[in-house]
Amino acid sequence: MHIEILTTPNDTLKESGFGTLKACTSVFESIQRMGHNTRLTVCETKDDLDAVVKRKPDLVVLAVKYIPINHKDNIWLSDYFAQHRINYTGSSRDVLKFDSNKVQAKNHLMNKGIQTAKYFIATPGQYKNKNELPVKFPLFLKPLDAANGNGIDDLSFVISFIGYKNKVSSLYNKFNQAVLAEEYLDGREFTVAIVKTLDEQLVVSAVEIIPPTTAYGLRILGAQAKKDDSEFIIKILDKQVKDRVTALAIDAFNALGVTDFGRIDIKTDNRGECYFMEANLVPGMTYGSSYFPKACEIANGFSYDKVIELLLAGGIARAESTVPPHLYPGSDEKLVTTL
Repeated sequence: MHIEILTTPNDTLKESGFGTLKACTSVFESIQRMGHNTRLTVCETKDDLDAVVKRKPDLVVLAVKYIPINHKDNIWLSDYFAQHRINYTGSSRDVLKFDSNKVQAKNHLMNKGIQTAKYFIATPGQYKNKNELPVKFPLFLKPLDAANGNGIDDLSFVISFIGYKNKVSSLYNKFNQAVLAEEYLDGREFTVAIVKTLDEQLVVSAVEIIPPTTAYGLRILGAQAKKDDSEFIIKILDKQVKDRVTALAIDAFNALGVTDFGRIDIKTDNRGECYFMEANLVPGMTYGSSYFPKACEIANGFSYDKVIELLLAGGIARAESTVPPHLYPGSDEKLVTTL
């Protein structure tokens, strides 16, 4: 089978994705070991994507959600390949929006009855004093759609209005967007890797993440901790805790309508109540460090190659089926009658 892995120069992208070219190379080598005719393509322009279409791969593995184009709208890869009747891995753009926008994901799941932390959207000067804030201190502040811990540090935890104002201004100026202000949950942190199998069953790998302790005695999983790999990822030994975390992750995965795979982040409060935090639908795949393959290894004993095999299973099955790729989620069904 002819499989192409598509990425873009993404060292500076704030969005989630498989990772750097090194991570994509690991995926490429793993697919090669499966015996497929594999190609890794770095796309920067629409011409690059058009060249992929001309090669007519059986499956494209989307390592990023979109290709940024200067002075033009981003090209969303799931849309692009659905429109060109080429099979792709992962979710449609309608679902990937829940990865890109934390608030949309939270609102969607709240409407489905799934528990998530209280929050509000903040901009500089919006509130004049602490009494006007929709959620009481302590708060946790982070960029609205940034991934990989970007913008998160000790100052993200705020207990005073001056601290709140300073961090909101800092994030707003750096990321040029509104800020997500959440109630601070002082419990444990978990991440759950989920893969949907060919028979619609879910392979679930839930693990606990223990961030390093900051100078202020907090455990904050920010960009620096992720860069340094200074956090610990451990197996969940308490069955009741594991069951609660797993149940919430599965509910969120299904309610968001995820295709193929995704990673759900969860936190607890000091009573052990679980709350959805965010969804990562193009999760990092860096060998030896990214949460998705590490969770699969720690929770279920899967090798990296086994994880890649699971990720591709749905896409390969679609490529081998008689269902046209343009009828998959995210495609434009009008193409059936106009082409």
